[in-house]
Amino acid sequence: MFFKGKDDRRTEPRRAINSPGVVVAPGLEVGCALLDESRNGLRIRLRRDLALPEVIVVVDIPAGVAREGRVAWKKGHEAGLRLTAEARLGGLVSQRFAPARDAWRRAGGR
Repeated sequence: MFFKGKDDRRTEPRRAINSPGVVVAPGLEVGCALLDESRNGLRIRLRRDLALPEVIVVVDIPAGVAREGRVAWKKGHEAGLRLTAEARLGGLVSQRFAPARDAWRRAGGR
């Protein structure tokens, strides 16, 4: 499903995904829900309201994919990211995505 609200400033359509995930950053691993995505962005809802570093990795547990992005905005439990990189977690991954792969495995990913 694609949608674009009247207050939406994106130039690309969003697609609802509603998938369980994990946010990973140095010293941080917290559950989240991936709400919607566009070609270059992702909106998430954190399980609790907390400060996020500028760059985080969001793991889509069912898809086995890690997406790195810069936090563009945060309001309460929700945050929007500008995506900068992506990696599949099922095989070998670069050192950059190793913490995300480990979090994915702990969350039941295979």
